[in-house]
Amino acid sequence: MTMRRQESTTLPLPVGGTLQVYISYTEKPREEAVVYVHGFGSTRTGEKPLALENASARRGWTFASFDFRGQGGSSGTLLDLRGTALLEDLEALYAYLATSGVRRLYLVGSSMGGWATAWFTLLRFPDIVPACVLIAPALDFLRNRWLSLTEQEQELWKQSGRLRVQNQWLDAEIGYGLVEEIDQFPLATLATQWARPLLLFHGMRDEIIPYTETVRFVELLAHPDVELRLLKNGAHRLLAFKDDLAEAACAFFARHAAVSGGTPAR
Repeated sequence: MTMRRQESTTLPLPVGGTLQVYISYTEKPREEAVVYVHGFGSTRTGEKPLALENASARRGWTFASFDFRGQGGSSGTLLDLRGTALLEDLEALYAYLATSGVRRLYLVGSSMGGWATAWFTLLRFPDIVPACVLIAPALDFLRNRWLSLTEQEQELWKQSGRLRVQNQWLDAEIGYGLVEEIDQFPLATLATQWARPLLLFHGMRDEIIPYTETVRFVELLAHPDVELRLLKNGAHRLLAFKDDLAEAACAFFARHAAVSGGTPAR
């Protein structure tokens, strides 16, 4: 078996700060890379990205992952979280990968990473993302976070600039700048303008993002090349299904895009 090369890099950002980036490949990076895009409060490491990397490695494909600013090994805090910043981070990752010859990204976005994957594809670089996979995507997370609060909580967030977020995985504060960008990312625009093959997974026992939100989004989509797979016993993280999801994602990319199991692109 050909040995895989692994590289970890601290990538300076044009706007200041750094991203922690990981890439693995056989011999040299291909023109295509499968990229894992993590969710809120998560990182580039974990069971899902490892399963996806292993599935990519079995096919000889290049794999990459990274930490958004304020999370994992990247600089900043979650107070800096913005929708536009998520897209800037993905853009910086692509610019970095392009220096190694990567020209196309096959993005797998989980939860908030699903939001970033979808909007990056639509607004920034549609020509370099031939197909996407979204896992329990938080496709309206900006608006949903705001609407989940009482008027008093909304006003307190606006005045203080901070909102404490607690769940079983993290205890952190996010900034009010997240709210100020809500109108830049209407869900209806994403649905009506989407024009790429898309595979979505969602657990029907998701305690964070109801699967019905993804069902409604799929119903709104004008593009016909869309698959939705509901997992009846799946919770939000879908860790029990990680290997199946990774294999299905790679099979989807092989079917719809230039990625194949043959000789790496020269």
